[in-house]
Amino acid sequence: MRFLGLFSAGNLKPWRNSNNCKGRNQAMNDTKVHLAIDLGGSSGRIIAGFVNNGKLQLEQVHRFTNDAVWIQDSLQWNLTQLWQEILLGLRTASERYPNIASVGVDSWGVDYVLLDQQDLFAGPARTYRDPRTVGILEKAYEIVPREEIFSTTGIQFMVINSLYQLLAARLADESSLKIADGFLMIGDCFHWLLTGKRSIEATNASTSQLIDPQTKTWSDDLIERFGLPRHIFMDVIEPGSTLGPVQPSVASVTGLEDVPVVVPATHDTASAVLSVPVNDFAPSKPTWCYISSGTWSLMGCELSEPKVNSLCSELNFTNEGGVGGSTRLLKNIGGLWVFQQIRKSLERQGNPPSWEEMVTAAESAEPFTLLVNPDDPSLVAPEDMITAITELAERTGQDCPSDHSVLFRAALEGLAMRYRVCLEMLESLTENRIDTIHIVGGGSQNHLLCQMTADACNRTVIAGPVEATAIGNVMMQMIGTGSLDSVASGRVLVRQSFETEQFEPQNPDAWTEPSKRFAAL
Repeated sequence: MRFLGLFSAGNLKPWRNSNNCKGRNQAMNDTKVHLAIDLGGSSGRIIAGFVNNGKLQLEQVHRFTNDAVWIQDSLQWNLTQLWQEILLGLRTASERYPNIASVGVDSWGVDYVLLDQQDLFAGPARTYRDPRTVGILEKAYEIVPREEIFSTTGIQFMVINSLYQLLAARLADESSLKIADGFLMIGDCFHWLLTGKRSIEATNASTSQLIDPQTKTWSDDLIERFGLPRHIFMDVIEPGSTLGPVQPSVASVTGLEDVPVVVPATHDTASAVLSVPVNDFAPSKPTWCYISSGTWSLMGCELSEPKVNSLCSELNFTNEGGVGGSTRLLKNIGGLWVFQQIRKSLERQGNPPSWEEMVTAAESAEPFTLLVNPDDPSLVAPEDMITAITELAERTGQDCPSDHSVLFRAALEGLAMRYRVCLEMLESLTENRIDTIHIVGGGSQNHLLCQMTADACNRTVIAGPVEATAIGNVMMQMIGTGSLDSVASGRVLVRQSFETEQFEPQNPDAWTEPSKRFAAL
């Protein structure tokens, strides 16, 4: 790989500004640029954000894959490869932009790394799809009853949560947990690599199911009862905090001399929610909700206070931390995973359609021919998605279509029906009617899904912005460095800078009968 040759041992060259973009650099000398390192479960990017003529602009500096690897019997993140790509992207950015004001990292939730007393990795970073947590919830409930876990944390129950990963590590007597001196979430890990300083940011820490949503601190009771080492959990810090400049070893490779690391909302959904183009922040009675749409869909409301009650527990919603002490009351939904994995199945057959071709084919297919719940357990990680859907259809007494366009449509219709169910739950939890659904992220580009959502939910849908997570990351860096004074002013900037598209319900009545069949599956 070109990158390995550049930074391999004995060939580590210090950064030198080549001035390849000299004219452009001169034009941007006074423009503050914020670098958002946006890490997802399948890819990562470095995005430059800056204000030009009163509008926030984003430019992609570097993009790279994030492929988990099987090592022995565990599925692990390749942190070294990710760090190499980040360094390469930062070096590219430093050559392109003369006035970099800050850098910050966001990532997916729940996964973590452990450090030892020598400030080195104590063990591998396993992925949330690692099989070690199979059956772990039942073991956890034997230690602490389900009701007590929820009343303490307000977090929905998923085997991927950090709590259950850590419990699995303890029950397996993993050596990394025995020698651990520090616990970092994924975004925190790369902030540590950038600065040499350990920190744990609040929004991502909340996904661990070990944080008390009222006090915003670690639950010492749960940590003790689950037999986890308390000393590894540092006090959490808030988004907008400055950790300090990049450390000398990073500066010498990238050229980011004296550039501060400003902590965004490191959980990617928390950053994405910041970009929702509304004119309020954390209302007590929300009239809008969001869907952060991608491989996962996260549907919820931004609230001023958590909703930790029996109904929330029954509906398995979660109270994750947001910026400024706000709460993200939401539910994780399977998202576009099924749609994406159908294409992966066809790719293995040697003739994959494009995403646009899949949407076009879905539009022409007969509606409601096949009902597919994106959250069916059999669809979480099948070897082949088309085979899994075929088996699901047989189990639920539905005809198995041979037409791929029916599969494409079923994946989108099932997601829209899941949104309908979650909207009803949200309105019961918030005790208020939600008039508008904001879809942000990559899924906002799927116009068919947006229209299906408007029809299934019988609500107005506003789609966009697409680059929601990067926008929220940059917004928080701008707040941390003083370029913006609040989330409210940041949302004004978003509305001024990015176009959205509105979808109104066209035929909501057509979804009534299929939704009843969907609920009965």
